[in-house]
Amino acid sequence: MRSLGEGQQLKHDTYGLGVVTQSDNERTTIDFDDHGKKLFVTSLMTAELIGEAPAVPPRRRRRKVAVRKAVAVAAGKP
Repeated sequence: MRSLGEGQQLKHDTYGLGVVTQSDNERTTIDFDDHGKKLFVTSLMTAELIGEAPAVPPRRRRRKVAVRKAVAVAAGKP
């Protein structure tokens, strides 16, 4: 398998649906809906591509920062 476009949706047999966040000829990072980010060796990875990669890659979400802020607010810290 060759490198995939950022934002490409795919289905993996073990992890389910996910979106490619980074990919080159050696490594591919996929953010799965139920399992979070996973790193794969691109040449060994098997997955079913769903549709085409978007022309403009989607903006990455910064979930961890939002979670830390929510925890700080709940704890009464500014």
